[in-house]
Amino acid sequence: MTPTANNRAAWLQGPSAKCEAVPEIENPYRLVLLGAPGVGKGTQADLLRQSLRACHLSTGDVFRAASKSQCELSPAMKVALEYMKRGDLVPDTTVWEMVRERSGCLHCGGGFILDGFPRTVSQAESLRRLMLEEKLSLSAVVNYELPINEIVARLSGRRTCENCKMVYHLTELPPKTAGKCDRCDGNLFQRDDDRPESIKVRLEAYDRLTAPLIEFYQKLGLLLPVSAAGSPEQICERTMAALRARA
Repeated sequence: MTPTANNRAAWLQGPSAKCEAVPEIENPYRLVLLGAPGVGKGTQADLLRQSLRACHLSTGDVFRAASKSQCELSPAMKVALEYMKRGDLVPDTTVWEMVRERSGCLHCGGGFILDGFPRTVSQAESLRRLMLEEKLSLSAVVNYELPINEIVARLSGRRTCENCKMVYHLTELPPKTAGKCDRCDGNLFQRDDDRPESIKVRLEAYDRLTAPLIEFYQKLGLLLPVSAAGSPEQICERTMAALRARA
């Protein structure tokens, strides 16, 4: 029986680790996902992983594994961890070194869904050169789009339990008792970065940083805009339809 997914060991733990199960697909998809905070990019990455049997390569997951000492601390990861301990952003060059160390994951027999990288044109150019060296090519760069007012509504409705950190949403996933966590009865609060004024600042910063990246992939003919409106399942089906049409 062909395995449906691997455990991402080589990606999460380091290049010396081996994945337990790797699908072998004749023409695997190799995707990059883009999208502003609040569009549900992480959810789509997981749904696409299931549909395409591709490996979800999330840079955020690697950094979380490193912070829990579940990751091989290569020179790049040691540097990244120092930045994270100080609460600073990991520099582009360090993120790139972490990805380059895991270049074998780009050859995954099930393809890949790259989430969280690239974030800049410089990173995109480095990824393009690496893939040319590895004789690989991207299938598409999926850019999830949603009007700013809808993103603000999504994020500003989130509430987090002060005890167990369970996340709710005032309209989409409300608690049984207003202001109280269903799991531990803790008080729910709104994070500072989920307030409308903070969200707008984050989105403006994202637009400034990402506009050149979108233009970069548009010129390469790889950009695939997809509306992020509707349920996660509807968005995933819309993405799959767009990928099939492109193929």
